[in-house]
Amino acid sequence: MNKFCSVKDHYDLLITENNDPVYDPPQLKSYMNQYDGDKFIDLLRISKSDDVLEVGVGTGRLALRVADRCKTFTGIDISPKTIERAYFNLKSFSNVNLICADFLQYDFHEKYNLIYSSLTFMHFSDKYSAIRKIYNLLTSSGRFVLSTDKNPREILDFGNRMLRVFPDDRTETENTLQQCGFTLSTVHETKNAFLFSATKTHE
Repeated sequence: MNKFCSVKDHYDLLITENNDPVYDPPQLKSYMNQYDGDKFIDLLRISKSDDVLEVGVGTGRLALRVADRCKTFTGIDISPKTIERAYFNLKSFSNVNLICADFLQYDFHEKYNLIYSSLTFMHFSDKYSAIRKIYNLLTSSGRFVLSTDKNPREILDFGNRMLRVFPDDRTETENTLQQCGFTLSTVHETKNAFLFSATKTHE
């Protein structure tokens, strides 16, 4: 019987198993584009003056498309092996700072113009706390772009281990964004995901 695995251990194991999404074959990259492809990148509206934070940076799959388009790039992830791989994948960028920590527990000392996250919120049981923290980390008029999986399953089975997740609901996400003070500007639907774009409108 497969055993449940912590989020940190699961992503550490992916690296041990040589599973790095940066090097996915074209078919799998096309599948992932349903979650955070060109439409997601367009919603970021990145500028060279932006200080950017990615929540759940992974091995740098999205960071590779973002880091050279912004002023500074910070990525946070809970998995030490994943962060180590991200440092390798992003070594050509001089403006990158990576943090290995639990996002909800980490004490940030900077603010950001843009924060984004893709397929990470399913690991947060307390969605409100995550969104509220993001709100507080943004500068005035800062932007938050989020991609959530439509999959309603609470358990993901990877064959040799299982992972408990907390599915995201579109209406709940919209309501939580607004409760935290965001103005929701865009909700875009793909086959497998919802993409939310919101702006911090009050200090």
